[in-house]
Amino acid sequence: MVSTQDREDQLIDPISANPDFNRAESKIAVAGHPIHAMLVSFPIGLAACALGADLFYWWTGDSFWARAALWSTGMAFLMGLLAGLSGTVELLSVPGIRARAASWTHFIIAIMLLSILGANWGHRLTGYEAAVLPYGLLLSILSAIFVGFTGWHGGKLVFDYQIGTSSTGS
Repeated sequence: MVSTQDREDQLIDPISANPDFNRAESKIAVAGHPIHAMLVSFPIGLAACALGADLFYWWTGDSFWARAALWSTGMAFLMGLLAGLSGTVELLSVPGIRARAASWTHFIIAIMLLSILGANWGHRLTGYEAAVLPYGLLLSILSAIFVGFTGWHGGKLVFDYQIGTSSTGS
């Protein structure tokens, strides 16, 4: 009679059994450093700056902070588009990345983040001071939350699955 442990040992995950499953090195890299990983720091930092500028505007009423938030949201969106483009190319061109559900989760949340950043920037273009309270601040808070979700899933890909890392170290 076959034990439960023996049956579990015979089970094969069809996704991880794919020979391309472990091929997860970055294809878009400079000297072994993935472009996507280099670009994502900009929208992350700029989204945080936008939230900070909105809070300072709410606190001080100084129009400088509203203007700083306008520039921060705009550059977060534009740099997010570049990071998203490089990440999408990696997702679609590397079989080991494409095979993991966590990669698609990260992709979907990142697209939602880009939508929020774009809405935040677009809302401010018609009048940056009037746009801060309440909707600009709420969109900045929402974008900061989504930055956390997206970053957590991206970190999971790198640290748990070694996605986008270089085996050569160069």
